[in-house]
Amino acid sequence: MTAQSSPPAPPGPGWCHWHKGPSGTAVLVDIIEQGSGPGRQLYACNPCREQRGLRPYDEQP
Repeated sequence: MTAQSSPPAPPGPGWCHWHKGPSGTAVLVDIIEQGSGPGRQLYACNPCREQRGLRPYDEQP
């Protein structure tokens, strides 16, 4: 009998979309709206936010 593996979870908190790796400091920095289908949320870790001048989504004007 072969065990079935579950599909990988989509990236979210704990994943940095800028350095494309896991992170314990990743926070939501952008939401990309799409005309049809679900939007996309982008997360960035603290070092990537500092290097690129990104601000958490809830702190943006």
